[in-house]
Amino acid sequence: MKRIYIGALVVLMMVAFFSSCQRAVKTEPAKPGPKVEKVEEATPKVERPELTEEEIFQRQTLEELNKKGYLKRVHFDFDKYFIRDDMKPILQSNAEWLLKFSTVVVSIGGHCDERGTEEYNMALGEKRALSAKQYLVSLGVPAERLRTVSYGKTQTLVKGVDEETHYMNRRDEFTITKK
Repeated sequence: MKRIYIGALVVLMMVAFFSSCQRAVKTEPAKPGPKVEKVEEATPKVERPELTEEEIFQRQTLEELNKKGYLKRVHFDFDKYFIRDDMKPILQSNAEWLLKFSTVVVSIGGHCDERGTEEYNMALGEKRALSAKQYLVSLGVPAERLRTVSYGKTQTLVKGVDEETHYMNRRDEFTITKK
């Protein structure tokens, strides 16, 4: 019986030996195929229509609109509330903008320089705001869209005592309060 095991073991070893001695298969490198150019797929461009001026306006907050300075301030002479000739083009521009955006409501704040009593400057500031309102109404802006308020000398724009400083403080400010 031992002989059978030894014979079987020898046969198995020979099979293993001869099967591991196979000849190496020679492989040739793959031949390059026809040259293919890389085709890039064009991403379709989605053309968004340009926003209209009205759409741009509607997307802005009141704070952003006021910061942009669409409505310019006007200045006054000392102790006066009538609209100066050099300020009329500014009010004309303000009126055009207000007529373009017909839902806007504006507060016109009348301001004074630091000279004079508080009571006097409150009255003068109100006259200045009313003067600008009347001028805008004469240009076609509906009166119900214009509010007036006087700040007198309580909200100076710049500090100082020279004439340039006083001039800068004698003004009407236009603040958009509703779109």
